[in-house]
Amino acid sequence: MSLNASEREVVAVKMKSKWRILALLPLLLSFVLLYFDIYPQAITTKCTLIPYKHYWIASKRIVTPKGVISGAVEVRGGKIVSVVEEDDWRGNARSKHIFNYGEAVIMPGLIDVHAHLDDPGRTEWEGFPSGTRAAAAGGITTLIDMPLNSFPSTVSEETLKLKTKAAEGRIFIDVGFWGGLVPENAFNATCLERLLKAGVLGLKSFMCPSGINDFPMTNSSHIKEGLHVLAKYKRPLLVHAEIQQELGGDLEKMNGADNPRSYSTYLKTRPSSWEQAAVRELLTVTKDTRTGGPAEGAHLHIVHLADARSSLELIKEAKGSGDSVTVETCPHYLAFSAEEIPDGDTRFKCAPPIRDAENKEKLWAALMDGDIDMLSSDHSPTVPELKLFNDGDFLRAWGGVSSLQFVLPVTWSYGRKYGITLNQLASWWSERPAKLAGQDLKGAIAVGNHADIVVWEPEVEFELDDNHHVYIKHPKISAYMGSKLTGKVLATFVRGNLVFKEGKHAPSACGATVLAT
Repeated sequence: MSLNASEREVVAVKMKSKWRILALLPLLLSFVLLYFDIYPQAITTKCTLIPYKHYWIASKRIVTPKGVISGAVEVRGGKIVSVVEEDDWRGNARSKHIFNYGEAVIMPGLIDVHAHLDDPGRTEWEGFPSGTRAAAAGGITTLIDMPLNSFPSTVSEETLKLKTKAAEGRIFIDVGFWGGLVPENAFNATCLERLLKAGVLGLKSFMCPSGINDFPMTNSSHIKEGLHVLAKYKRPLLVHAEIQQELGGDLEKMNGADNPRSYSTYLKTRPSSWEQAAVRELLTVTKDTRTGGPAEGAHLHIVHLADARSSLELIKEAKGSGDSVTVETCPHYLAFSAEEIPDGDTRFKCAPPIRDAENKEKLWAALMDGDIDMLSSDHSPTVPELKLFNDGDFLRAWGGVSSLQFVLPVTWSYGRKYGITLNQLASWWSERPAKLAGQDLKGAIAVGNHADIVVWEPEVEFELDDNHHVYIKHPKISAYMGSKLTGKVLATFVRGNLVFKEGKHAPSACGATVLAT
């Protein structure tokens, strides 16, 4: 069918109008996107206490890898998309949502590489919900759960699946998992590889009895085998470094000065020579981790060092020789000394033990000098009954210091005497733990990283008394209760979600399980 001139003119006009509209679509789309960017729409999720996925966090004290700056951090879709100094960010932010914290410190969220949440199997001790609420309230955005104290222990692919299933929908921060190196799997490379391929971030072993029946102790032969398997995956082996030795007497039968209610009695049962013996034996196998060695790529990490004398000197020598070795200590070794622990106060029992005041000073010096690489909580809770408060028997009470919510203010409160800086805090609690756990997108306020951030006030004092809301399951077992601390956590962001704000948690537990790939 042919069209006359008048009809062809009408069609041409319609076509021109159509193309004009199509040409305008990109411009219209950009206006729509700009509108939604400037006026962020509510997020229909209970994972966060704020209804925005794009916002700015501003402060005069932002801890970055380059130092403490004044400026703002831009967060979009759970990641840090820009870090802007001084007032340059104001022009970019305009109408976007801004959280201006003034003089409060904005720091990368803490990463606790050593915590026992006892889930599944012993949730009456702690559990994922209570433990991760406590962590969020303390500025911790990621923790790596230890493979023992839960039941069963995480020593196989199957038991790791029980862990991850137990964590689903029950964690308020990100949680990763260490696997266990025990005699039953140490010489079974296939079993270890299945566990590593399933996603554990590394392995953990004990060189002395762990107190848990399904997590027996290892020796240097087991550890050597473990390192050789780990070399292929470039993941660490964490070791509890104590070896039992003869004590020359049955302390439980002694009396007088060796009363089991006296902390000095317990201290004699685990002398520093136990740590020294373990470290000395470990260093016979860590030479394999040197460049060109048969376990190159593997790494050995000594957990909760208490002995700042011979054990630390041996570790320093190994590092100097090129062994791939790091070491952590914990706030309770830096806060307390053996001489000040009251009789019968079993809240302070842990292994290795809290040692004398001179040793504490040496630990601080080693931390400040960089000889101790990082800090962890070693949060090790239990039910109050196992602490034997009525008896006060240090020899029979369950060991472990409960501390998860308090580690940031404790480190800051006790560390100010030694002149610690905000960047040192970030290094000990964020940057180096992230590296140990293989988390490249965590541990620093930097473009491209997860928006894992803690906001806190270093100058604010508070007392851990009955009026202070504590989220760990059994507050009274913590050695820190009754303390006056400095450093109040205001807010905790995990992958951009505001999960904690001044005593209130997000309605839903939306933390992610962190698995190695």
